[in-house]
Amino acid sequence: MNEKYVVVDLETTGHSPANSDKIIEVGIVIIENNEITGEHSTFLNPEKPIPAFITNLTGISDQDVNGAPRFHDKASDITALFENSYLVAHNVPFDLGFLNGELASAGFPKLENPVLDTVELARILYPQAPGFKLGQLADHLNITHDAPHRALTDALMTAELLLILLKKLRKLPYETITHLLNLQQGLQSDLYALLNEQQHSLAFSSDSDKTMDIYRGMAIKKVSEEKSETQYVESSFGSYLDAIYETGGTLEQEMSRYEKRSGQREMSETVFDAFRSGNHALIEAETGTGKTLAYLLPAIYEAATMNKKVVISTYTTQLQSQLLDEEVPLINKLVDFGFNIALLKGKQHYLSLEKFERELGTNQEVNYDLTLTKAMILVWLTETETGDVDEIQLPSSGYIFYRQVSTDAESGFDPSSPWFSRSFYQKARQKAQKADILITNHALLSTDMFNDYQLLPAYDKAIIDEAHHLEETASKHYGLTLNYVYIQNTLNQIGSINDDNWLAKLLKEQKISHDDGFRESEWEHIFENAKHEIDDLFRMLFQYVIEQKQKSKTLSDIGRIQYRFEETKEHVEEWGVIKDMVTRLTFYFRDLIHLLSSLKQELKTNSPDDNHYADETNSHMEAIQSIIDRLEQLFLFDDDNTVKWIEIEAYGAKNAVYLYSEPTDISTLLANDFFEKKESIILTSATLSIRNSFLFSQKRLGLSPENLITAKINSPFSYQDQVQLMVPDDFPDVRFGKQDDFIHSTCEAIISLARITDGRMLVLFTSYDMLKKSYYLLKETIDINKYMLIAQGISSGSRSRLKKNFQTFDQSILLGTSSFWEGVDIPGEDLSCLMIVRLPFQPPNHPVYEAKSNELKREGRNAFFELSLPNAVIRFKQGFGRLIRSATDRGIVFVCDARVIKARYGKYFTESIPSAPITTDSTHALMEKAEEWF
Repeated sequence: MNEKYVVVDLETTGHSPANSDKIIEVGIVIIENNEITGEHSTFLNPEKPIPAFITNLTGISDQDVNGAPRFHDKASDITALFENSYLVAHNVPFDLGFLNGELASAGFPKLENPVLDTVELARILYPQAPGFKLGQLADHLNITHDAPHRALTDALMTAELLLILLKKLRKLPYETITHLLNLQQGLQSDLYALLNEQQHSLAFSSDSDKTMDIYRGMAIKKVSEEKSETQYVESSFGSYLDAIYETGGTLEQEMSRYEKRSGQREMSETVFDAFRSGNHALIEAETGTGKTLAYLLPAIYEAATMNKKVVISTYTTQLQSQLLDEEVPLINKLVDFGFNIALLKGKQHYLSLEKFERELGTNQEVNYDLTLTKAMILVWLTETETGDVDEIQLPSSGYIFYRQVSTDAESGFDPSSPWFSRSFYQKARQKAQKADILITNHALLSTDMFNDYQLLPAYDKAIIDEAHHLEETASKHYGLTLNYVYIQNTLNQIGSINDDNWLAKLLKEQKISHDDGFRESEWEHIFENAKHEIDDLFRMLFQYVIEQKQKSKTLSDIGRIQYRFEETKEHVEEWGVIKDMVTRLTFYFRDLIHLLSSLKQELKTNSPDDNHYADETNSHMEAIQSIIDRLEQLFLFDDDNTVKWIEIEAYGAKNAVYLYSEPTDISTLLANDFFEKKESIILTSATLSIRNSFLFSQKRLGLSPENLITAKINSPFSYQDQVQLMVPDDFPDVRFGKQDDFIHSTCEAIISLARITDGRMLVLFTSYDMLKKSYYLLKETIDINKYMLIAQGISSGSRSRLKKNFQTFDQSILLGTSSFWEGVDIPGEDLSCLMIVRLPFQPPNHPVYEAKSNELKREGRNAFFELSLPNAVIRFKQGFGRLIRSATDRGIVFVCDARVIKARYGKYFTESIPSAPITTDSTHALMEKAEEWF
């Protein structure tokens, strides 16, 4: 591998040479014999002004490049550096595209060197990295960098990254290298020579890697058994807590800036009391309480002293990671006894080695993401101890492939199979069985609950963190979802006789008798009819919603139209046509299952010792049957206790249709299936009470008051000093058809506050439509060279990506809808102002709300005070909680909706959040006060 590598990084006036963007700086670093041997850097005059945002990003101004040479003056010097070398860049298509564009303009031949893309190589060789931008990788791999976004600095960082990547490549096992060689043609980097050389050197090496389990040509990391034994705890619970929390205790010794929080100990004692008295508990722990540690300590004490498993369930994987990576190592230092802790997720999270090995052996697809995904998984297998997909960052379509090779895609478990002992899921289950503390998520907890507790190991006591999500998660798991893409994907995975999918491959490999049983012509005929029927049905549903939306239209936070349907209220003639189409489709599906059943019998007869094709056939039959069951539940069976609705993407494809159903009331199911069967369940969150009452949470979850403990743990933060809550009294009233005026006022307030707080604003909307209108108005009126404007659903990227972008830029404004109201932590000076545009009431015609509301009205109850208002208050508390995340945070909460002060129910909002100074005044007066306060 002692090749010559020339690493290049460019700064440019924009992102596209096709748009006449030009290079303004070149940084080049040369590597020979695995050492950096040369550096070259120059400004280039683009003969056009440099945009302000590029100057902000790079620090390069027009003055810097005024006297610099033009590209064609330097073209021959630059091309000479690349002779007989690999061309290396962090995102090769960008840098090579610009270089070749400039070379062509200057009359020089294009560079045709072999290339190495360090983004791609990092994805393959460090699949567990937190991100693949140059700065993220530099932080992850401890590469120091002083001036990001300058060409030579970035080229040096890329060069150091390349050396680390090549070193890692040399350490890969022979088997992994061999598989990567088979995949390399589908990658952007020219890896053949490097991989081939490495394969040869390993082929003649007698050293075998003792850390790897080599099975069927795959290298898998050996995982040593953890021997941690639970030890009996002799001290009383009070003494146990004294030794941790009190002055001179282990918490003070382990934490450099420890501040005792009385609420933390109070919460630990409440959890312990509930466990020992056999009661359930609702505990609201406000921000800053340290609730995770507070409930973990009694959970571990309970498991150790009573020899009983305690389950901890979270809503987000982020909290699971925090528990395992931060809290548990800390507790190991705080207590003087050993305990076992394990994490168990759903089967779809864990890689099936058997499935993956089969997919590796298939013909290589032309799909780049699929090739990259396989390469990443191969390297990950040499490192992972869990086989959990959450450890790695796959490309977006890689997750579709992962579902096909996850344990969820396996049809069953054969304990005698050699794969069984290597199964990541089975290992996770075994660890869960032995664990004192089992961490899981609400989704798996709910699935376990509704499957007669067959999935999780037996338990009597559990702690539900982020408990305000339990009702919603349980409802989803008791309900069902179905959409066009899922149905078509299910059929496409099976395939027709003439494509390259599962069925075609099976028929090529297996000799199937055509006289009776499975008939290819019959399969083709029914398969095509089913696919056409699916198209027709979903187009019909799309059209039906468009026609009906005038009567009942709701826009979801991602811009979909939602329509609730009820058998007795639908347009008789058209709904009759839809039901006929559903019935016809279920008949086609049953015919396909019948043919697959015949195929399975023939496979068993032909190959009685090899059941994998028969097992896969069974899986496909089950998948089709599941679709039949869901279609019948949605369209052909009536259920008074269920709400059913359709969502369509108004401007999407004409079959972009999503079907849902949920129970209107989950409380009885939770009461009977969960709380009555378990000894003690602790439910905790920062948002469970309304005006210091837990009645709403208690009723919605089905908790009986007889054996229930409630506790509210106040925040240690000083909201009186750290927060100003401001409400303008001169905004137009949005209820009287003045939405545009209200949006104008909102945008003016955003601009004024942004000037005062240097951006650093999170603006929370309840309506995606209002967010979109505000975004485009702000783009026209705000100084976009000064402020980075980021909007959910408009700016590309996931929620966490938008949050990272928000924190990366000094002066940014983030507009978000429902998913930004909680779970977004932006501590410190990154966030100084939180704006709540409207009180977060659900639209009255939101499908689930409408059904629940109608149910309450039928019972003669007040739907606003029993459902709408409590839900909005809980949501408001979650939004309010985004601002203050530490004792040193300061900021303004600006609520544009005057109902929080003027309406008779406004006090439900203001009296449910921590007490903070409230000012109501004109917008102008509030801005003056905000400026003075900051």
